[in-house]
Amino acid sequence: MAILILGVLLWALPHLAKRIVPGFHRNLKGAERPMVAGLVLVGVLLMVVGYRSADGAFFWGRTAPLVGINNLLMLASIYLFAAAGMQTAVARKMRHPMLSAMILWAVAHLLVNGDVPSFVLFGGLGLWAVLEMVLINRAKPGWIPPKPVPAKKEAMAAVGALVVYGAIAGVHYALGYPAFG
Repeated sequence: MAILILGVLLWALPHLAKRIVPGFHRNLKGAERPMVAGLVLVGVLLMVVGYRSADGAFFWGRTAPLVGINNLLMLASIYLFAAAGMQTAVARKMRHPMLSAMILWAVAHLLVNGDVPSFVLFGGLGLWAVLEMVLINRAKPGWIPPKPVPAKKEAMAAVGALVVYGAIAGVHYALGYPAFG
């Protein structure tokens, strides 16, 4: 479990450093990018290894209705990631589409994984996203929505979300975690 917790911290802390210690990034003059990327990458690896090896109490499991809700939330989450990157209409209405996607992702996974390692992984990353939103809103209270994009980008985001959703489902199956049923 310690490896999993360390992985979540190595994801969250480098992301939060910019908000918690604003001058830190300015003083490094761009040198922080490789350091942050390295810490985050190590964090992701530790999360994967830690989650797969962690044990903990089990409270609930997958049921057909929860899997269905999970899949809908995941599709919405992936679309929000795409919308954030392509600045679609949804991204113009939401200040934090990518962080909102992360929260949806975490909730979706907690619905079908009711064990302590899942609480640490998915709950920890969901809490990180909420904290990040709060800190961003506090640091920069004003928000200007992005400019409109062509309808072609709206369609590309929707199609891209479906393709990525299928790829993620395939990876889950390959790892032994069936995404459907």
